[in-house]
Amino acid sequence: MGEEIIPDALQASDVPENEALAGVNETVENVEQEEVEETVNYSDFSLAEMAQIFDRLLLSGDKVKLLKEAEAIKSAFYKKLIKEKSEAGYGAVSGDSASDEIEVPVEPDDKVSDNPFEEIERGFKVLYAKYRKERAEFNRQLEKEREDNLEKKQAVIEDLKALLEKQEDVNATFPEFREIQNRWRAIGPVPMQSFRNLNDTYQLYVEQFYDMVKINRELRDLDFKKNLEVKEQFCEAAEKLAENENVVEAFKELQKLHEQWKEYGPVAKQFREEIWDRFKAATAVINRKYQAYYEGLKEKQLENLEAKSRLCELVEEIAKREISSSNEWNSCSKEIEEIQKQWKGIGFASKKENQKIYDRFRAACDDFYNRKRDFYTEYKDNINANLEKKIALCEAAEALKSSTEWKKTTDQFINLQKQWKEIGAVPRKKSEQLWKRFRAACDDFFNERDRNVKPENDFYGNLKAKQQLVEDIKAYVLSNDEDTDIDAMNAFMNRWQEIGFVPFKEKDKIAAAYKDALHDKFKDLSAKARKARYVKAPKSEKERLVQKYMKKEQDIVTYENNIGFFAMSKNSEPLIRQMQERIAQAKQELKELEDQIRKIDAASADEE
Repeated sequence: MGEEIIPDALQASDVPENEALAGVNETVENVEQEEVEETVNYSDFSLAEMAQIFDRLLLSGDKVKLLKEAEAIKSAFYKKLIKEKSEAGYGAVSGDSASDEIEVPVEPDDKVSDNPFEEIERGFKVLYAKYRKERAEFNRQLEKEREDNLEKKQAVIEDLKALLEKQEDVNATFPEFREIQNRWRAIGPVPMQSFRNLNDTYQLYVEQFYDMVKINRELRDLDFKKNLEVKEQFCEAAEKLAENENVVEAFKELQKLHEQWKEYGPVAKQFREEIWDRFKAATAVINRKYQAYYEGLKEKQLENLEAKSRLCELVEEIAKREISSSNEWNSCSKEIEEIQKQWKGIGFASKKENQKIYDRFRAACDDFYNRKRDFYTEYKDNINANLEKKIALCEAAEALKSSTEWKKTTDQFINLQKQWKEIGAVPRKKSEQLWKRFRAACDDFFNERDRNVKPENDFYGNLKAKQQLVEDIKAYVLSNDEDTDIDAMNAFMNRWQEIGFVPFKEKDKIAAAYKDALHDKFKDLSAKARKARYVKAPKSEKERLVQKYMKKEQDIVTYENNIGFFAMSKNSEPLIRQMQERIAQAKQELKELEDQIRKIDAASADEE
């Protein structure tokens, strides 16, 4: 047996290393801890998909992942459920917030609800109840294991304490001490509230063992050598981690090495500072990389936040635009879709800001699509109303097409055609069909009218006269005298007005030819010439008002007449209401015109 010594040097030289290690750990713990793993954004999934994900997690047996993801899935599920139920017009959700505890009946109701949201919510509740049961069982097991570990480690401390009280030969005492250390390391975690006190007590007795036990140099050196070999392996592992490109993974592994380092005793004095400096140097490299990584991550997250803020502003601007047509809505929708693609290409903002900026972006998108939905709802109502109006016009035209009161019915058809043009769009699938139906009724009447034309209503003769007038306009040679040309233009216009109706099928074509010929020939006339077109306009304000009054009276007669033949149509209610509104408005305008004429008469009387 070699020379035995009291290991004062061991105990004394062990303290600086422990103190230095504590300093490094303090530095490591001060490095900002943030969640770097990208969490799944469950709000992008449908309700059914979230339920399926939850079910798969339950079946996987991965308790850690289940506990980590369950509440996030629940929160996203009920947010989406509340939103979709509200949009669909259903009532409130029973578990409608992330803080609510879901209750599942003891005796499940097998009756299937007509409400699809109740069914999917009920299925989710069953899954969540199963999760809560597993979570409670897992927590109970975990707590029991920690309590068992506490008892085991307390037993180890009692054994260590008993070992200190022995005064046996080191050959028997030191192997037993090593066995106690191995037992201590092999035991798992204990309750958090007991950890510090338990660990301090253990370390105290370890130090007392080195103070009190007499150990021979051979065994001590062997222990030092073993500790040195292990710590060299720790240094090599730390140096290899320093080369790892995955900084976060390297940092986490480093924490494990530090915990293991604490479990081993000192090394020989001549190697103590060197081995610690080596381990500390590798630790410093990883810590610097880790700190730099988070600084870069923060900068990138700030850039992402700024980029997403700009996209929010774009969507908010689009959502506030005054949009009045379907083409504009489609164009804006494409802009929104393009912005959404850009959004998906941008990484996460900081954990504090990420949800806020997403909520802002989602709110702006929702505002746009809600307005678009309202527009198309109103648009659909309008085109359906227009459809009813045009059907009523078709039925009115079909009721009139057999009439032989040529003059009166011609005026009525002209009025129907005018109203047809005033009515807005109808569903595309019905548009062409309705127009053909309406045009067929018009053609039937006008063709029959043309076949029964009287000498005084020579439509084809009128057509020839108007064609000749167009040729005369084209043949006219402009003079150098503007007044002469104005008189000629007025003469052409008067001739046109004096010629009667032409065949219905030809009226648009000859009217266009007349307008083009007149414009081409007299386009260079001055403003004076353009005013001359209205030679028939009233010469006084009173005459203008009287003429307007007479025109309004004629409009009322026409509207009342329309109501009469619209009554023959089964879909005429919208048009009848429209005619009644026009009559009421025209009568109000008549009263206003009458008041204006009386004021002019009164003023003229005062002047006389």
